[in-house]
Amino acid sequence: MKQSLSKMLVLSIMFPSLALAHTGVGETTGVMHGFGHPIGGVDHMLAMVAVGLWAAQIGGRALWVVPCTFIGVMALGGILGFSGLTVPFVEEGILVSILILGILIAGAFKLPLVYSSLIVGIFAIFHGYAHGAEMPASISAASYAVGFALATAMLHVVGIGLGILMQKTNLQTVNRFAGGAIALSGVYLAIA
Repeated sequence: MKQSLSKMLVLSIMFPSLALAHTGVGETTGVMHGFGHPIGGVDHMLAMVAVGLWAAQIGGRALWVVPCTFIGVMALGGILGFSGLTVPFVEEGILVSILILGILIAGAFKLPLVYSSLIVGIFAIFHGYAHGAEMPASISAASYAVGFALATAMLHVVGIGLGILMQKTNLQTVNRFAGGAIALSGVYLAIA
């Protein structure tokens, strides 16, 4: 398991083009459109990796509860977006999620599991809504949802893997610096 995770991490770092699934290019399916959306946007990618990093930092049951909460609530947000209901401040919510998750990682905040799940759940509504609202009308909502849930899970696993790797190699300080960089990226995206 450890070797597989390490190999996946090395491949994704050395060959990032393997992870890119450009939406709308050539003949694609709902799954590929859904998979490409979280990976294609730096804001989504930062937040989803941050969820994994924070879950690894918290440890214990948070390792799976926090990412699963994000994915489940994100799916509900996707339904809201697809159905045409309005959720205010979506872009702001996404940017705030990057900032807050980065701060939580940088500060090494280990909140109780209920609060950690509540925080990522609130942020997941905004991310899910963005996915659902931007779904092309010509593809199946179910297959699109499967694609963006898989991509989100993959990004969470990358964050968890990096977090665990940093713990095992006594590089928790690097993890905290990564959190600071994520938070600063959120600020940059907000003003750019």
